[in-house]
Amino acid sequence: MKVRVLAMEVVFYKEDDGRLCAWRAAPPKRRRFQGTTTASGRDLPHDLAQFVVEATLGVEHGFWGLLAKGATFKSVPGRRRTQPGQQLVRAHREELDGVEHLVNAHLTAWRTGAVTPAAPALESMLARWRALRGGEELRLVWRTKPRVAANGPYPIGIVFGSPLIAARSLAISTMSVKSGLRLDS
Repeated sequence: MKVRVLAMEVVFYKEDDGRLCAWRAAPPKRRRFQGTTTASGRDLPHDLAQFVVEATLGVEHGFWGLLAKGATFKSVPGRRRTQPGQQLVRAHREELDGVEHLVNAHLTAWRTGAVTPAAPALESMLARWRALRGGEELRLVWRTKPRVAANGPYPIGIVFGSPLIAARSLAISTMSVKSGLRLDS
């Protein structure tokens, strides 16, 4: 059985003395592009929090999953909109809207101290985000579900021993641009 896993690297970083959060992405078999720049806020920036919740819950047709598959969104200025990319968004519009509500519900629960399975991953990412200094980047990898070439399903498994991320492999590291130091978690 031959399995093909596609991955998109997403790099988050701070700008303007930490007041802004920006990201760039390198999707599989596509050109790298610059994502949005938003206010950092008091805790996790929205796009970073959305990435964490979608990955933790194993969401396939949310913003990040569709972006990895080639979707093009008006809100992402660095990526040229294409007909196939727009069609992908249209085909999953209802799911996208539902995922946005789902993510917001988990973020609200986390921020108010209510129970959510995303809390441990959000807490961990918040600590990494706050520790990020100028010249450092937070590198994340979004892996799409594997494509099976023959004979049935392929188990994705558990990454870093966390059952919360069993449905989606989420690799997180902090990289210092100056030193090249990589701290895998």
